Amino acid sequence: MRRGAVAVILEDQRFLVIRRAPAISAGGKVCFPGGGIEAGETEEAALVRELQEELSAAVRPLRRIWRSVTPWNVHLAWWLAERCDERPFVPHPDEVSECFWLTADELAAHPDLLYSNGEFLQAVARGDIHLGAEAPNFA
Repeated sequence: MRRGAVAVILEDQRFLVIRRAPAISAGGKVCFPGGGIEAGETEEAALVRELQEELSAAVRPLRRIWRSVTPWNVHLAWWLAERCDERPFVPHPDEVSECFWLTADELAAHPDLLYSNGEFLQAVARGDIHLGAEAPNFA
């Protein structure tokens, strides 16, 4: 089973998103940052490692907020996370073309949005996912 961890970082009502590098799977698509969970790695450790690799960013996973399975049978763990510092992001060009901040509406309307990210935004809009820090963990 293939597994991945997704970082949901929300600041000033905007989500951190990336555009995937052209040479990787789903190249050119806009999505939340994250990546594959390696054998023996926890979801949290994968999230920290992937954000460091993709954006040279130090992040702190706060809590799992959702689970999903992509059409390609990748099991995703969606984590609310926060930056550990205010250093600018530095996209790794082999993985990320650019990073930027979008509101939920801007992201949902983006023509290059990765399919699974649209499902996440729909679940947020329905109230299935709570992004506030006071909400309980999603098991």
